Amino acid sequence: MFGNLSYFELQQYWWIIVSLLASLLVFLMFVQGGQTLFGQLSKNEKEKSLLVNSIGRRWDITFTTLVTFGGAAFASFPLFYSTSFGGAYWVWMIILFSFIIQAVSYEYRTKAKNFLGRKIYDTFLFINGILATILIGITVGTFFTGSKFSVAKINITNTADPIISRWQTATHGLEATLNITNLSLGLAILFLSRVLASLYFINNIDNDSIVKRAAKQVKLCTIPFLVFFILFVGLILTKDGFAVNPDTKEIFIEKFKYLHNLIEMPIVSIMFLIGVVGVLYGIFLGAFKSSSKGFWFSGAGTVLTILSVFILAGFNNTAFYPSTYDLQSSLTIQNASSSKYTLTVMAYVSLLVPFVIAYITYAWKSLNKKKISETDIKEDDMAY
Repeated sequence: MFGNLSYFELQQYWWIIVSLLASLLVFLMFVQGGQTLFGQLSKNEKEKSLLVNSIGRRWDITFTTLVTFGGAAFASFPLFYSTSFGGAYWVWMIILFSFIIQAVSYEYRTKAKNFLGRKIYDTFLFINGILATILIGITVGTFFTGSKFSVAKINITNTADPIISRWQTATHGLEATLNITNLSLGLAILFLSRVLASLYFINNIDNDSIVKRAAKQVKLCTIPFLVFFILFVGLILTKDGFAVNPDTKEIFIEKFKYLHNLIEMPIVSIMFLIGVVGVLYGIFLGAFKSSSKGFWFSGAGTVLTILSVFILAGFNNTAFYPSTYDLQSSLTIQNASSSKYTLTVMAYVSLLVPFVIAYITYAWKSLNKKKISETDIKEDDMAY
């Protein structure tokens, strides 16, 4: 099956797989959003414990998806992996550190005689919720705004200095936080994660007071989410983009490149529209109906929307990881990918993904057979 695909078709296939993992990651960051809402949705320790345990049963899925995304990127687009993870390492180190303190917090938050105290661990969870969402959004934003790096594949033959890609700023990725386009996406993902978390609490918690507060938070967080998301979309659709000449492979600047991509790929345009409508409909259900279905509509809409954004960045002769230092060092799905043999072998392995998704769905439904209540926490020896 995959053996009959051309090299370019395999590269496109793997860009879709990596994009799908990134989309799932953004959706699952409702965990991080929930961690920023503990103080606002609870009035006492019992209610906070209910919120922590509702989200806590899902905390590891986000980190696992992040690692899976990194692994898939490393295997399918190794030059992108080495350039981004190896060059913009301060951003990635901060993201990974925030996940470390998250894991430690859930593990030791309620342990007897923990020397830091519960409030410190709650603060760690809040920090993870803020940093992870904003910085991942900023990192994705660089797919459209570019980064300062250079690539010289010939260096692989230089035994004294075999470094292919070099970052050209001393801040190693932190400079991306000063770009309005990147920052608008980071803040949009932060507030989207808070919206999704509020919808999840409505879906998962059996407590009328918390559900009412969560429905209110959906309304409050939707406003800044829409402001920053519309700003991001407006900026990328009106900016110059990084195009690739399909014949010479030369990278050049094209006015309104991402708007052209949206127009020239109608399936992606439709997917983007359906995704946005799904997010908004889920918000309506949660904010005005307190419906548990709102989480699933907004969640599915998030995945479709982010998937569309990634395809806009990588398809239709576009450099998905552009260099503003050396335009010809920009990475495309063709010049940054693994060999055809590697992509083919991994494509067969990817057939296991539906089974993994089926298992996650089964496990999720098993844990969510009924809404969580204070009684469930009292009877749970493993409560966070």
